[in-house]
Amino acid sequence: MSVNVAHKFGSGLKPQAFMDTMSKNKEAFAGWYQAFSWPSEEERQFFASLRHRDDLRCLILAADWCGDVVRNVPVLFRALEETEMPVEVLVMEEHLDLMDQFLTMGGRAIPIAIFADMGGHVLGKWGPRPQHVQAVMVAFKQQNPDRSAPDYEEKIKLARAEMLEKYGEGTGYQAVIVKELKELLSSI
Repeated sequence: MSVNVAHKFGSGLKPQAFMDTMSKNKEAFAGWYQAFSWPSEEERQFFASLRHRDDLRCLILAADWCGDVVRNVPVLFRALEETEMPVEVLVMEEHLDLMDQFLTMGGRAIPIAIFADMGGHVLGKWGPRPQHVQAVMVAFKQQNPDRSAPDYEEKIKLARAEMLEKYGEGTGYQAVIVKELKELLSSI
């Protein structure tokens, strides 16, 4: 990726500040954060092994009104805490210039976790959802390209319900995110 995000370093909120200042979904976010547990000691050890990587930074585009942020960012926070890498949350509406460089299928979808080196060179990104959940939206967009179609809203509600079903009732999806993050971070 040729995007550079160095100009955004220091302009976001630390994870705790983001959680403290949430005005929507604060309790649900805290619940998912507290419910996190490592899928295995091996997974935790991998993230802990990144503590020596003082060259990595993470910027997370997010907003407290978004259901995917409420479910997924607590997992990002907990996994990245183990790495001790600097993490900042950029509230999407305040950073649309950056958001528009990380569109998902042409649209603004959050959260997006952007991993960069100290110079701000983007090394990789994750988001907005675990791949098996995102697959539902990909299929929906391919089958429903016309947002002005009379049945679009009805169909997107069904797709959102299916995505919720893919997340599942418990915290199993969190292990999927940890696995996807591990694969991404192993490659950089």
